Amino acid sequence: MTRPAARAGRTSADRLARLLNLVPYLLARPGIEIAEAAHDLGVTEKQLREDLELLWVCGLPGYGPGDLIDMAFDGDRVTITYDAGIDRPLRLTPDEALALVVALRMLAETPGVANREAVERALAKIESAAGDLAGAPVEVRLPGDNARVRELRAAVERGRALRITYYTPARDETTERTIDPLRMLMVGGRAYVEAWCRRAEAVRLFRADRIDAVTELPERAVVPPQARPHDLSDGVFRPSADLPLITLRIGRGERWITEYYPCERVEADGEQWLVSLRVTDLGWARRFVLGLGPEATVVAPAELAEQVRAQAVAALDAYAVPTGTADPAATGVTR
Repeated sequence: MTRPAARAGRTSADRLARLLNLVPYLLARPGIEIAEAAHDLGVTEKQLREDLELLWVCGLPGYGPGDLIDMAFDGDRVTITYDAGIDRPLRLTPDEALALVVALRMLAETPGVANREAVERALAKIESAAGDLAGAPVEVRLPGDNARVRELRAAVERGRALRITYYTPARDETTERTIDPLRMLMVGGRAYVEAWCRRAEAVRLFRADRIDAVTELPERAVVPPQARPHDLSDGVFRPSADLPLITLRIGRGERWITEYYPCERVEADGEQWLVSLRVTDLGWARRFVLGLGPEATVVAPAELAEQVRAQAVAALDAYAVPTGTADPAATGVTR
């Protein structure tokens, strides 16, 4: 059976860290058996031998004789004969330390980050070790990092139930909901509250900038056992077979749709493309199509085509000259 440590050692990041520590480790133990070194480092002998072969082509710029790391083998024992300067713990340059400080501050401000205390402890250690960087005038603000996001995050961290006024653009409606928050998330530069919605009796995502009002309730948030967080590895919108499928015929100017939205089918039809994609509902699809250029035509479903036609006609009628309007010339008005 492969040990967990060996499996973990297969990632590039873990291997780099292991290689950086390998030379000082071997310098302190000349003539150590490979089996013993592999056990100490938590890898297999095969993996350690592969690491040693890689070290042979690592070293200082120039990469000629006398520049590369060298070692000697005596049976199953290994000794470093030239360390290329990797004989002490690595230290961060000022630029590297500042980059880490900025990254950690950004991570600490990201909604939904677990173990925020660990992030802050790591930040404090780096700032302490970096000396002058401790007071560096670096301020990190994320997209959507406003008063509403901070208010929501504080309420979530306190574990309180919330009453929110939420706008749903897909249905163009505003509703009152009571929610039990699970966590806050940052997806695509936007902040979300993931919570159990008592109205829908399901887990829902609420975009922070669509929450018009929020009231923190005195009661604790109680999330039912069946509630499960969403898998957002592929984004917030997850097309499924139960959602409406629409098909559009688009011209060259509308091909950006296929890069911006997950499409089930894209095929060429002469100079035009036929594109099929899932939508949350036909109301959203109607507004989406009306916002496209004249090169977009609804192929299916017929219900959507009729809705788009009716709203387009109504919009044109709003600009029509009412019957019986006097001729401007007759009233002395110049166009």
